[in-house]
Amino acid sequence: MDRNRMAAVGFAFVFALIVAVAVYHEFKVVSTPPPVVIMKQIVVAGGPLPLGTVLTARDLRSIPWPSNAPVSNMFTRMEDAEGRALITSVSENEPILETKLAPKAAGGGLAATIPEGMRAVSAAVNDVVAVAGFVTPGAMVDVLATGNSKDTGNITKTILENVRVLAANQRVESRNGRPETVAVITLLVNPADAGKLVMASNSGKIQLALRNTIDTQAANPPPVLQASIYGLEGPPPVARHLAPPAAKPVPPAPFIVDVISGSKRENKTFPSEKTTGETNGQPEQVH
Repeated sequence: MDRNRMAAVGFAFVFALIVAVAVYHEFKVVSTPPPVVIMKQIVVAGGPLPLGTVLTARDLRSIPWPSNAPVSNMFTRMEDAEGRALITSVSENEPILETKLAPKAAGGGLAATIPEGMRAVSAAVNDVVAVAGFVTPGAMVDVLATGNSKDTGNITKTILENVRVLAANQRVESRNGRPETVAVITLLVNPADAGKLVMASNSGKIQLALRNTIDTQAANPPPVLQASIYGLEGPPPVARHLAPPAAKPVPPAPFIVDVISGSKRENKTFPSEKTTGETNGQPEQVH
């Protein structure tokens, strides 16, 4: 009995020691204060701001941000962002970044959103041309021109591909993708394409084809002739080459025969014709 009692006492002591160590460890973990996170202020939008907005102090505010998780190109002072225009729309509390602002001397409005070397060209459209109102700012479109050629008749050709819509009417931001009737579309093009767009608008009709914004591949479709649409285009005419007229054969030289009658001698001429007495293509001599 003494041995069993001693074993039980020993087991209880070991168990108590283990529990005491575990409780001490948990108490130490709980009592350890969390690491101190140093915060700093960053500049964010005070509310929803559309593209082209020239920022002022009332458009901005500062919020705390962990210094160990910096955001690239962020601002820590509002005065560094004031007076510059947004080149994209931002939401409330969205950080204002250098990459979202136009250069300091670019001004505001639509002009501030045009990259260097590009042009904004406007064209009058109707509900059909504007793809039933779904051509909104930020959309990507192809431009098709229809005109008349003296050689081919009516023809439609895709003159521009993958062009960004900068504005619809005087708006530079979309309204949740809802269709809206517009009268003017402003497209972002390079100088050469600007000339094509103006020429097509003034000399014929244009049509916009809406495309997926992630589809950037150029299709370069061939021109379409009006005759091919209505099945009037036949095979090309076959050139006829007339054979030159055959040369007239040169008549053979006539035969000259000496005829002697008594003391009288005279020459008589007979036409040269093939006779049954022809030998190797030459007539026999007549004596």
